[in-house]
Amino acid sequence: MAEYNSLEKIRLQKVEELRAEGVEPYPIRAKRTHTSAQAVAEFEKDETVEVKVTLAGRIRSMRPKGKLCFAHIEDGDGKIQLFLRVNEVGEDRLSFFNKMFDLGDFVEATGVMMRTKAGEVSLHVHDFTLLAKSISPLPADKDVTQEDGTVVRYASLDDPELRARQRYADLAVNSEVRETFRKRATLVKSLRTFLDDHDFLEVETPILQPLYGGAAARPFTTHHNELDQDMYLRISFELYLKRLLVGNLERVYEIGRDFRNEGVSFKHNPEFTQLEFYWAYADYLQVMELTEQMIAYTAEKVTGSTKVKFGDYELEFKPPWKRVEMRDGILETSGIDIAEHKTAEALFKAIKEKLPKAMPDPKSTRGKLIDFLVSEYLEPTLIQPTFLYNYPRDISPLAKSMPGDPLTVERFEGYVAGFELCNAFTELNDPLDQEQRFLEMGRDYADGDEEKQPLDEDYLRAMRYGMPPNGGFGMGVDRLTMLLTNKHSIREVLLFPALRKEE
Repeated sequence: MAEYNSLEKIRLQKVEELRAEGVEPYPIRAKRTHTSAQAVAEFEKDETVEVKVTLAGRIRSMRPKGKLCFAHIEDGDGKIQLFLRVNEVGEDRLSFFNKMFDLGDFVEATGVMMRTKAGEVSLHVHDFTLLAKSISPLPADKDVTQEDGTVVRYASLDDPELRARQRYADLAVNSEVRETFRKRATLVKSLRTFLDDHDFLEVETPILQPLYGGAAARPFTTHHNELDQDMYLRISFELYLKRLLVGNLERVYEIGRDFRNEGVSFKHNPEFTQLEFYWAYADYLQVMELTEQMIAYTAEKVTGSTKVKFGDYELEFKPPWKRVEMRDGILETSGIDIAEHKTAEALFKAIKEKLPKAMPDPKSTRGKLIDFLVSEYLEPTLIQPTFLYNYPRDISPLAKSMPGDPLTVERFEGYVAGFELCNAFTELNDPLDQEQRFLEMGRDYADGDEEKQPLDEDYLRAMRYGMPPNGGFGMGVDRLTMLLTNKHSIREVLLFPALRKEE
């Protein structure tokens, strides 16, 4: 049972008094005719014409002044002032409003639009109704006057942990947070529009899967009681989407949730939104061009420009993006030429000689050592949108090898502001090669290694029917939202992020 503080007890007492007077504090219906923005727009078209409306919203301020009361309510469009006067509502009703209504209550008010002497467009209230009584007061902004006379506004809810736990309160009091999630919705809509306009078909694939795959991550495991079998929350859409290419759906995409049983950080959440697409008869270079076009298009739709402010950086998403071959990038930032070290042992030795402070895992494969060099030395330098391409084969089990170089595959990752945004391959479509890759991972990777992927017999069977050459792409929608809304934690762009249980 909830424990109520003294202010909440006062409000609960008001609920009882309202019901005793025959007033239901949570009525069944509202009768709103306009939003605040619609009412203002209609009034301002011709202020000589009477505009009668019924508005609804949460009370954000109340200023009783004798036989008057000014109040502001807030709806989804913004705030609007209510003007209550004893002449129209009566002395008893005005007293009732001042006594029984509190900040945070939802109210419905009917009246005529007007402009006050101060010039503020307001609703001259003729009648009002309580729609929902607020028991717990919302956090409120506080204005503090400094010694020099300046006024400093302290945010009503600025603790990141509390905001993430109580997103409902965060949204209610912080309009900029609501704007962030409106931008996120625009972002997702823009991605869809771009892909739809390029003849991609949106599809849905299973979230519960009998076998996980398509990414390097530890899955969440569950159990299906009726089938009496363990199942996994998907870590990627990839293997199912590529099955559709076998079925002659040539351009497919999905935007949905993936689940990875891994750590939480400023750029990781166990549950996140992913975009993946697969494009028959394309390779990673064509996907590269489409990617920069898609993200530039989305940036312009969300922010109005391809130039985006992110912290201290001004990012330019306009194509073409910078392209860096992985070997060259590692050589420039670490001094190690990975092409000269063909085995894990040789590369590990070179790292310890040239970078004595580096701490790679001595049991790592060659590909994971290369990945270590990227993350530690190269990745932090990739600020402007950049494609890093040509990756080691042993950490890219689903990508095609480059002609003449069996240790390297046709893969790129897009980096922005020093972190990975997207990942793409020229997809492997040789079922015999694919089976061999799965077997190699089973042999070379320890049990529990997040890079290890199980052998998927059904996927191999689909490949044996014939899969067209294709390019595939995956991107974290949450990370793109961070970049386009200038947020530096993934929690800021997730309505309900994963959090440790509250003690």
